[in-house]
Amino acid sequence: MSILKIARIGHPVLRQVAAPVSPEALASDELQRLIRDMLETVEAADGAGLAAPQVHQSVRVVVLQVDRSRGMEVWINPELTPTSDELIGSYEGCLSVPGLRGLVARPAGVRVTALAPDGSPIALELQGFPAIVAQHECDHLDGVVYIDKVEPKTLGFVEELRRFPPAAGDDEEEGEDDTDAPEGDVLGDDEDLVVEEIILEDTAEA
Repeated sequence: MSILKIARIGHPVLRQVAAPVSPEALASDELQRLIRDMLETVEAADGAGLAAPQVHQSVRVVVLQVDRSRGMEVWINPELTPTSDELIGSYEGCLSVPGLRGLVARPAGVRVTALAPDGSPIALELQGFPAIVAQHECDHLDGVVYIDKVEPKTLGFVEELRRFPPAAGDDEEEGEDDTDAPEGDVLGDDEDLVVEEIILEDTAEA
């Protein structure tokens, strides 16, 4: 296994729509090696997830953790469908945009279908922070990076955001039980946008 070089924002591979993995390629040594290398790379980077385009491979493969009890998972050709009209916001980071965080609003729930490395089907319903991670990673497969969706005037370097924390609203909503995130708050006047987490300390990038 190898630790792969991570593409940084500005590299064209991050803006390409990744190709689906064919049935013939699914069991290939090349794909299985890529998966093993991606798992080693995301572990070495202490990341929450990693998409194949981030390691210069424009194919529809992501590795990510959406449930601590299951550890890192591998999704091939994932498809996401929003299951909620509610939007939740989180200060996201990305291994391809090191050192920065920005507030992104995403659907609070998604349905996931994908293939596992052995070709077996995956079907999941995710809510809260796991849904955020899934959407962040799968955006990479369509050439989208989180900074494309950042709320205006919220993007900043981690060090500066630690010194000058974002202001929270007055109404509190309880965050997900399976994260280390603090309790969230409603932002501004938009009752559909809930801060799921403000990640400034020891944040895993994706």
